[in-house]
Amino acid sequence: MSAESKTEIAPYKTIISAEENNIELRNYESLILVSAPMNSSDDRNGAFRKLFSYITGDNIDQSKIAMTAPVLMDKSNEDTGTKIPMTAPVFMDSKNDKPMMSFVMPKDFTLETTPKPTNEELVVNEVKDHTVAVIRFSGRLTDTNIKKHKDILEQWIVDKGYNITGDYQTAGYNAPYVLPMFRRNEVLIPVKR
Repeated sequence: MSAESKTEIAPYKTIISAEENNIELRNYESLILVSAPMNSSDDRNGAFRKLFSYITGDNIDQSKIAMTAPVLMDKSNEDTGTKIPMTAPVFMDSKNDKPMMSFVMPKDFTLETTPKPTNEELVVNEVKDHTVAVIRFSGRLTDTNIKKHKDILEQWIVDKGYNITGDYQTAGYNAPYVLPMFRRNEVLIPVKR
């Protein structure tokens, strides 16, 4: 659970903590993600609505699923993890650079127990043994704020001798009504030594 709210936080193991600059090296053993395409870089609301509809019962089991944190946004979750069969075909272009927004399912969900979406645009996948360097910051998730923190994190990765293994993601932990100075945001970059 988050100290700021009663929202469940995706579990991870901290490998290194550099508290002076709010950076951590983390490992997520397993994450079940339900993802929606953002049809443009500014389409966070549309993707969020589709995902929120899914967790409030728009799935084949009509199950309500607790909201968890963070909400992840990236260029593409498409080639990560193992896909499960959908109720209708979902065709995905591996060369597509369409950004995706993902909700992390509660920790007791598996690929087998996660309800299949009724919206064929949604994708369910699992990410295993995911090691990332993470920088935490407050404020809004603007392009400027993201770039500033991504640059700091990339320099830390280089200084520590890690290799970047994929595109960065951003993570938001708070509801939109939380004042920006109290928000928890992150930039995550997958790495290996």
